[in-house]
Amino acid sequence: MHRSRVCALLIDAPEAEAGRAAEFWSAALGVSTTSDPTEPQFIGLHGALPGLVTAVQAVDDAPRFHLDIESDDVAAETERLIALGATEVSRWLECRILRVPGGHLVCVLPVSSPPEVFAAQARTWP
Repeated sequence: MHRSRVCALLIDAPEAEAGRAAEFWSAALGVSTTSDPTEPQFIGLHGALPGLVTAVQAVDDAPRFHLDIESDDVAAETERLIALGATEVSRWLECRILRVPGGHLVCVLPVSSPPEVFAAQARTWP
């Protein structure tokens, strides 16, 4: 048995356009941006979707949106999603990157939200 929950919506933008994309989304949604020097590829959109991390992510790829799903058992959640039709396309650190039916990407990563948030919002899977 494991638990998981959607924890983030990422707006992936090519590296050269990520700053402009963050400025656009910040103004369009009426929110401020935040950044963390330890993770310079992310520009947070503070409060854009309450209860969900929302950020622009600089990528070396095409523009797209993707969801992050946090889990207390990354391997089990990855296997559950693969059984539903996803395919694993790569790994980055502890994150598993999956392509789901329809072509979108989903990242499965270890729990990063506060324990009380995860406990209150995660679904339990057999």
